Amino acid sequence: MLQVNDVEQQAQTVRLGKRPHPVPLDPASWTVLQRCLDHRQAWRTENPHVVVAKGTKAGRSPASTAYLSHVLDDWGFPPRMIRSTRLVDMVNTMDPELVAAAFGMDPQATLIYLADHVDEGRLPTQ
Repeated sequence: MLQVNDVEQQAQTVRLGKRPHPVPLDPASWTVLQRCLDHRQAWRTENPHVVVAKGTKAGRSPASTAYLSHVLDDWGFPPRMIRSTRLVDMVNTMDPELVAAAFGMDPQATLIYLADHVDEGRLPTQ
């Protein structure tokens, strides 16, 4: 559902749904977003959505959920896995409460991404 007007180029943020603040994007996510915008521009579409498929480029509707859930099939990475991987990385390298605030999540929800991760540098020396 992300639309071009939801993207803030200067701040490298996006407005997502009803989240209270724009969400800053990490460099990898920003690069992917830029590629989507470049693809969209090459098709010269008036569709306001960032992700445009062959069937939606002439209209104003977003790409279907089915399209988005299968766009990465050839590489074996479902969108849910990519989202989870990015959240695991952020929660384990930053403060889980900060990640929760940035993504409009309940702070308890980020704790599941800490499961099975032990930061050896934080353990007491024996």
